[in-house]
Amino acid sequence: MRDLNRVHINGLRAVEAAGRHRSLQGAALELGVTVGAVSQQIIKTERQLGHMLFDRTSRGLVPTPAGKLVLPRLSSGFREIAAALASLRSDDEMTLVISVAPVLASRWLVPRLARFSRLHPEIRVRLDASVELVDLDTTDIDLALRVGAGDWPDVRADFLMPQEVFPVCAPELAAGLTGPHDLITSPILRDVNSTLGWNIWLDQFAIDESDLPQGHGFTDASLCLEAAIAGQGVMLAWQTLAQDAIAAGWLVAPFPERAATGLGYWLVTSPARPRPRKVHHFEHWILQEVAGAQM
Repeated sequence: MRDLNRVHINGLRAVEAAGRHRSLQGAALELGVTVGAVSQQIIKTERQLGHMLFDRTSRGLVPTPAGKLVLPRLSSGFREIAAALASLRSDDEMTLVISVAPVLASRWLVPRLARFSRLHPEIRVRLDASVELVDLDTTDIDLALRVGAGDWPDVRADFLMPQEVFPVCAPELAAGLTGPHDLITSPILRDVNSTLGWNIWLDQFAIDESDLPQGHGFTDASLCLEAAIAGQGVMLAWQTLAQDAIAAGWLVAPFPERAATGLGYWLVTSPARPRPRKVHHFEHWILQEVAGAQM
């Protein structure tokens, strides 16, 4: 490829286009430059190569033997370059990159992605499972699913649904719970890293979390949920965490009351970047999905 160092790529583009059109005018229209610019590029390239590539005739440009040798290969090469660039653009347009917390991804989003794929098989999804707040302006992440108050700076936050908490437990354990005060004598499971304390739900019954017994503690909400499924105690859960386990009959919500946390689920995008169709498709789909999470 050392020969490429002595020939400018724009000159080769001019030669290739002129060879296909057999005219300077056709090449100029394709490349968006003047006829004079195309002519100068071709002359400069011929000097660099040390070969005349065209005979200028009244009928237009006629390739010389050297031109006939090089033009098909130039056309083939530029087609390969165009295809490579198109494949990159297509991959970018058809891959949706989502930043989402691991628990929300594993317990709610991932089990539903098959439905999104059936609606939009042309879109590939790549999940970036992280609790970090990513910079949507400088990364390849198209959108984020976040839980919070929706007041993050320099982003567009579209509300999906409010977050609500409620106790859940295995059906066998629920059979012995006739009212919220029964929790005082029941094994309690805690997600020790959660900012959502039991008092959010207990306040409406004039019960304090200090009245509840100590039980197993977990640093991961999914592990805490698995313990609840195994019948080890009652957990304070939220809809995206427990919805599927309840639907499967592995867990029940023994009491009908819900408590709003003051937080919500949000679809977050950059206001500075275009909002492509893949993002519109995902937003439309997830709005339908969250409607089914209103338990």
